[in-house]
Amino acid sequence: MMLNEFNFALALPEIVLLVAAMLILLIDAFSMESRRTLAYILSNVTLVLLFMITWSQWASGAEGTTFHGQFVADDLSHLLKLVSYAAVFATLVYGREYVQSRDMLRGGELYVLVLLALLGQMVLISANNLLTVYLGLELMSLALYALVAIRRDHSPATESAMKYFVLGSLASGFMLYGMSMLYGATGSLDLQDIGDTIVSGSDMQLALVFGLVFLVAGIAFKLGAVPFHMWVPDVYTGAPTAITLAIAAAPKLAAFAMTLRILVTGLGDLTFDWQPMLMIMAVLSLAIGNLTAIMQTSFKRMLAYSTISHMGFVLLGLMSGSAEGLVNVNASAYGSSLFYIITYVLTTLGTFGVIMLLSHAGYECETIDDLKGLNKRSPALAGVLLVLMFSLAGIPPLVGFYAKLVVLQAVIQAGMVWLAVVAVIFSLIGAFYYLRVVKVMYFDEPSAERVVVSVPGPAGTVLGINTGIILLLGILPGGLMTACIQAIAASL
Repeated sequence: MMLNEFNFALALPEIVLLVAAMLILLIDAFSMESRRTLAYILSNVTLVLLFMITWSQWASGAEGTTFHGQFVADDLSHLLKLVSYAAVFATLVYGREYVQSRDMLRGGELYVLVLLALLGQMVLISANNLLTVYLGLELMSLALYALVAIRRDHSPATESAMKYFVLGSLASGFMLYGMSMLYGATGSLDLQDIGDTIVSGSDMQLALVFGLVFLVAGIAFKLGAVPFHMWVPDVYTGAPTAITLAIAAAPKLAAFAMTLRILVTGLGDLTFDWQPMLMIMAVLSLAIGNLTAIMQTSFKRMLAYSTISHMGFVLLGLMSGSAEGLVNVNASAYGSSLFYIITYVLTTLGTFGVIMLLSHAGYECETIDDLKGLNKRSPALAGVLLVLMFSLAGIPPLVGFYAKLVVLQAVIQAGMVWLAVVAVIFSLIGAFYYLRVVKVMYFDEPSAERVVVSVPGPAGTVLGINTGIILLLGILPGGLMTACIQAIAASL
């Protein structure tokens, strides 16, 4: 690893993104074009450029810390950033027609806010210090609050933005308070120093545990895990679907990186304190998420509760990695959790992409009944949604099945067979509401007022690639799984 106090090359993607976002904002200020095509194209070009830079860094082995150890570039950060770029790119392409038809482009601020949210996510992914964690978290969160409220004349969106802002501020307060207690107990904000201080023995155990509790509460909010999940269904339902996707996809990757770095790198020696908390949150998320999703008639709200249940699986992988302290077992368990969240994000992108393609000006595809007879109206979209629902339900040979399998293997290796059985039971319960969507699409008659389905070329192409990747990963998951384990092993 290169050690340099100010190695700007390691933070090149963040610097490029910041400059690009400012330039796009400036260019858009002088643009009179109502469709904001230039801002849209420049945003996507920026994402492609970022992908090339990060890929080049990863391929050349550019790793190390910079800015006095506050920022780290390693295999884990490279992998998560690459998936984040792809997720934001897909979000912009899927949402292009959606945001245009709903008058959400009065200026180019939507694209700039999406890029700033991505910048916050990148800082969070590379954070190696509690201050950097908080900086990235707030940059990402403030941009997302503004995005939810971007339709100022739409009361459900403004109400959701207010709830998201208030509850998000509360979670940020929890995290800040937890960080201050950790600093008081260890005298450092650097995650590695905090870990070393705890290992060397600290006589402020009570302060450490209190700080840990507040940090875990903040992390649970960002992941949308029970009991800090209340904002998820309301925000998912109230926000415009394009913004819901911006919240549901890439930010989950940043929240995962934050969780891993804080709990494993910084607080790894307090495993026996945070492991039971993650276990309880995982079981509650699986139970409440799946059981509540069954009762939903709104498709977006059902997906929100589905997200909560999937975060339960992610937490299962994270808590399993701490068993026995064996490095190879840890890398495998954390790698399974990383694999799960990456494949979940890819599946979520496709699902919300289909919702946006089925919606148009004056019509929102929001309820499950809106999908009635979709196979007769658009067999291609029905087929895509079938693949996505089967993958989320964990039906083989799709990637969702393999993702669940590797997490359950990690849980069993950690010696918690009963927990794996509980997860399987709730997964079987959860399969019901995914299969109900398939039944509605293929066996119910469409409503009398048939809605014409038209798929724009770029969005259709990206959706096809998105679905193809999910199918490919279901058949050949080994490459991504190996990359996840190696990234974890090289970064911990």
